[in-house]
Order: sequence, then structure tokens, then C-alpha cells
Amino acid sequence: GEPRKFDPKFRGPIHNRHCTDIICCVIFIVVILGYIALGIVAWVHGDPRKVIYPTDSYGQFCGQKGTLNENKTILFYFNILKCASPIVLINLQCPTTQLCVSKCPDRFATYIDVQASYRYKPDQWNYFRQFCKPGFNNPRKSVAQVLRDEDCPSMVIPSRPFLKRCFPDFSTKNGVLTVANQTTFKDGRGKTRNVTDLREAANGINNVLDARSVGMKIFEDYAISWYWILIGLFIAMIVSLLFLVLLRFTAGVLFWIFIFGVIGIIGYGIWHCYWEYNHLKGIPGSDLTVYDIGFQTDFRVYLQLRQTWLAFMIILCVVEVIIILMLIFLRNRIRIAIALLKEGSRAIGYIMSTLFYPIVTFILIAICISYWAVTAVFLATSGEPVYKVMANQTLCKYANLTCDPETFNTTNVTKLCPGAQCTFAFYGGESLYHKYIFIFQLANAFVFLWLVNFAIALGQCTLAGAFASYYWASRKPADIPLWPLFSSFGRAIRYHTGSLAFGALILAIVQLIRVILEYLDHKLKGTQNSFTRFLLCCLKCCFWCLEKFLKFINRNAYIMIAIYGKNFCTSAKEAFFLLMRNVVRVAVLDKVTDFLLFLGKILVAGGVGVLAFFFFTQRIPVFAQEAPALNYYWVPLLTVIIGSYLVAHGFFSVYAMCVDTLFLCFCEDLERNDGSTAKPYFMSASLHRILGKKELSPKKA
Repeated sequence: GEPRKFDPKFRGPIHNRHCTDIICCVIFIVVILGYIALGIVAWVHGDPRKVIYPTDSYGQFCGQKGTLNENKTILFYFNILKCASPIVLINLQCPTTQLCVSKCPDRFATYIDVQASYRYKPDQWNYFRQFCKPGFNNPRKSVAQVLRDEDCPSMVIPSRPFLKRCFPDFSTKNGVLTVANQTTFKDGRGKTRNVTDLREAANGINNVLDARSVGMKIFEDYAISWYWILIGLFIAMIVSLLFLVLLRFTAGVLFWIFIFGVIGIIGYGIWHCYWEYNHLKGIPGSDLTVYDIGFQTDFRVYLQLRQTWLAFMIILCVVEVIIILMLIFLRNRIRIAIALLKEGSRAIGYIMSTLFYPIVTFILIAICISYWAVTAVFLATSGEPVYKVMANQTLCKYANLTCDPETFNTTNVTKLCPGAQCTFAFYGGESLYHKYIFIFQLANAFVFLWLVNFAIALGQCTLAGAFASYYWASRKPADIPLWPLFSSFGRAIRYHTGSLAFGALILAIVQLIRVILEYLDHKLKGTQNSFTRFLLCCLKCCFWCLEKFLKFINRNAYIMIAIYGKNFCTSAKEAFFLLMRNVVRVAVLDKVTDFLLFLGKILVAGGVGVLAFFFFTQRIPVFAQEAPALNYYWVPLLTVIIGSYLVAHGFFSVYAMCVDTLFLCFCEDLERNDGSTAKPYFMSASLHRILGKKELSPKKA
């Protein structure tokens, strides 16, 4: 491109700025207001109780105040055996009548037996009647008609409520599944069936019940050990801080020790392969080729061939040579990367407040996630009940069509399909609002992604501004402005909301496309059309790459915005070309930083994890009395390890941002200045020395 024009008076992040990307800023504010409006509309129409409480066949939920179900909080399935059919997965609704009851049945009984003896055992009839449709009290109606019209269940089974629904009360006796100590039961239609049929119908319920008791134990463990977990996370925080501050002394040492360690290990590998190769000389069968044996499932067969060891040796030699050549040719670039890492550590030492900025991003993202989740639930539950025809005969042509329970009995469906009923299916609706609920859900997801990306962008821009003010201070730390983080945050919000929103918008669109592709892939899992699957796979891969690339561009564009205060497109273009002119340095710096920070995260999480393991398993004699008695010691242990990793990730993300900012400033510094008295470099002496140019010319303030 044409040579860039530089402002000779440039002294760090520009203060006299003007607002950038104003149109995008206005759109962003309008969208946020629209999002709030959507939340309010969803809140008015939605009713999360529809998710919490089960709904009966009449479209009323159990325990709904002001209805007959007020004291009936549990859902009872007339014929739970039907819940095992595949229709359940399609309609997410069991094809059997569902009623609200105040308590689940506690004994085996069949309608045939109860009806036969209703005259001399009225209490049995009255007990059974509470599981029939409300108001049904006609023991003279023929059994066939009662079962056809589903006035009463054909049988009741001892059950217990789970998730506010009645499920068979399973227990295992001597390895045999029983319900109330019985292994068989009468199904009320003249058949005796095995309890395992019920198990199929309520499959997974036992696992869920077990999971519930495990859940209670885990909850107890957390209740006992929460402050020890907090202490573990605090230790992780201190260790992360120390790691970052000490990097200025140890970055080079850590990196070179590891690299020479790798070279040494590979060298040993080559020697071992050669030894094995030599050792197998003359042993019968060792001279066969891999091709001769063909494919073997037992991998050890291959280890008895000389050819295998020769192949291993060649591969390791190639890797070794590549690493050594890279070290020789890139040694200067690696030294620059390490010097920048040390510089980053020094910068963080001067502006410690930046390390706690991720807390702000975390709070903003937490607010976004909770608002999105609540709105999504209210939107999902803002439908009216939709009723569908449920027919016992599978051939009924009206099955699964929508119907109106008020007028259903007057239609000819009941004549054509005897026993068909109009029962509640799900929540939806026909009105304008309900038709567009799916679109509202998409909009909700999209704005959520936009806001989350904006929160991340704001963090990146703020940190970049603070670290740039450190780099462009001619005398460090004397010239670093007061409250660098706070003033940088103010600048980002006041002048660059539009630019940050623009960058976040581009990312959000790509992410939304990725979410839709995942959704389509999930939906098309059943269809084995290989071409569609292949196409989807390609698209998913392309958009994943695009998202990675955009994140990289955005990050560097935000750094440029923080320094120069230009609009998003100009900043992105300048950042991109600046990085392209230093492409090898970028690659080396990126890999060295990633590697050292990954090492740091593993050290922090691993170190604190080992400490926690010894503590919670009571192996530290000093604290053996203090350690709480736990059901599962892995619960707090995993929490501490994952928590430590996240804490370290929070701190190290600041550090990575710092290194990226300093690198862009360093590239700018090289292009702007030439080290003369008129244009002195702003970089530190160590960086300058590596570049092999003459010593820093003395700087005049």
C-alpha cells in the first residue's frame, strides 16, 4: 500500500477524539431498547409455571389456583404402559389420558375387579374412583365402554410422585425388579404382565431417582466444604498473580528449559528406536513388513517388527530436525517474543488494577445470560394450550389433528373413531404473537450473542488503552497517566460504543449462523443423506474458521481503536496490514505466548489440585483434623481444579491482551521512529538490543 502518514507529535493514546461509527451506536441502543420490550412482552404473556407444573388432558396445570386442581398437584397417567411407545418422542406427550390427583395410588387394583365387587366393597370403589375422570360415578356402565372412553384407568399400580408425576414404585429385591414386592400384575384387560414392562415405560426414572440421592449427597458435600473451596480458589488467585509478576524474570528460562527438554526427550526416543531396531536383528519373523501381516487389532504384534521401529526412528528424526532448524532460523523472533512477554509482565506490575477487570466482564456476561434465559423461558411458555385428537385405534384419520374440547363431542370424530378424545398436547397458539414465537426466540438468541460479544469487546478495548498508555510513556513509570484503566474505560464507552458494537455485530451474525447449522445438524441426525451431512459439515467447518479469523481481526482492531480512536473498518484494516508486514513475528509471538500461558494454567490448576487432593483425602498431617468428612471427595476437588483453571484463565487473558497490545505498539514504534534524537524509540532497552540496532538514543522528555 501507499506509505502511511504519521503524526510527528504522537505521544501515546490520543485524547482529543471524536465519536466513531455513530450509526451503529444508534442501532445498538435501539436494539437494546427493543430487547427490553421483548422481555416485557414475553413476561406479560409467559407463565413459567407451565414448565414447573405438569398439565393434565384438559389443559389445566396441576395445583393451579382457582380451579378444581388447586389441591391436586401430581399428574397421574391412566395407562403408563403407553409411555413406552415411540409416539412419546415425536409428540413429547404420552398417548393416554392424564389427570391431576392429590396423591398417587398405593396398591394394585384393576377396574374389572373393583366394578365386580362395588356393591359389597364400596370403600374399594371410592378409592379407585379418585383416579377416574372427575364426576364419574357409574359402576353400571359396561367395562368395555369405560375403557374405550377412558373414564377410568384399567388398573392402578403402587406409585410414588417424582417430578410431580406418578411413577411405579420400583425396588430391586435380590436382583429382581419388583413393585410393592410383586413381580407380576394384572393389566385390567385380562392379561397378567411382568413388572419389567412397567420398567420400560418409566425407563430412566430409577436412574433419575438414584441421581437425586447422589445430588443430595453432592449438595451436602458443597455445604460442608464451600469455604475450603473458596480458600483453594484464593490460593489459585495468588499463584496466578505471582506467576504473571515473576514472568519478567522467568519467561526466557521456562521457555528454553522446556524446548531443550523436548529436544532431549525426542533424542532419547531416537536412540531407543535405534536400540530396538538393532536388538531385533536376526530374530525370526522380525524382518516381515507391515504389509505382510496386514491389519492386526493387537498393536503389540507391530512392535516385534524391525520395520515399525525404523519408521518411528525416521519420524522422530524428521521432527527433531524441524525443531532444531526452527530454533536456528527463528531464534531472534523467539527472543523478541520472550522480551515482549517480560515487558508485558512489567506493564502488569505497574498497572495491577487491570488484573481485576475480568470481574467486570464476568458480571456483564452473567447479566446477559440470566436475562436471555429468563426471556427464553417466558417466550417458550407464552403459548395457549393446543388440543389434539387422541384415538385408541391407530387407523383413525383424525388422529393428531387439532381440536376444540368445548365443541369436540358434537363433531363426527367421536362417531367415526369411538373412544377418541380431545386432549391437551402442548403450548402454542394461532395468534400473530404466537406464530412468531420462533422468530422472537431467534431474535432473543441473536441480541444475547451481540451483547456478550460487546461485553468482551469493551474489556479488550479498555485493557488495550491502559497498556498502550504504558508503552507510549517515554519515562516509565513516571509518565504513565493517573488511573490508566479508568480513563481508558471512559474513552471506550464515550467515543467508541458504535465501533465496538459493529465488531460485536459481525461476530454475532457468524455465531448465530453456527448455532442454526448445529440445530439443523441435530435435526438431520436421523436422515442418512450423506450429501446433506457432508455439506453441513463443510459449512460448519468454514464458519468455525471464519469465527476464529474474525475474533483475531476484531481483537487487533480494538487495540488500534484504543490507540488512535479511528472507526472500526479503518482500525481493522490498519491492524491487519501492520500484522501482515510482521507475519512471522506474529506467528512466533502467538505460539510462544499461548504455550507459556497454557503451561501457567496447567501449573496453577495442577498445583492447587494436588494440594486440594492431599487436603480433602486427609493426607496433610497438619490439617488432617480440619478436613471435612465428605461423601465424595472428588466433588470439591473437581470444583477447585476447574475453578483454579478459570481464575488463571481470567488473569492470563488480561496478560495475553497486554502482550498483543505491546506487540502492535512495538510494530508501530518500529515503523514510526528510527531511534534518532528527533524520533526516539519508545520500546525498552532489552527489546531494542535484540533488534541489533545501535543502543537506544537518550530520550529527552
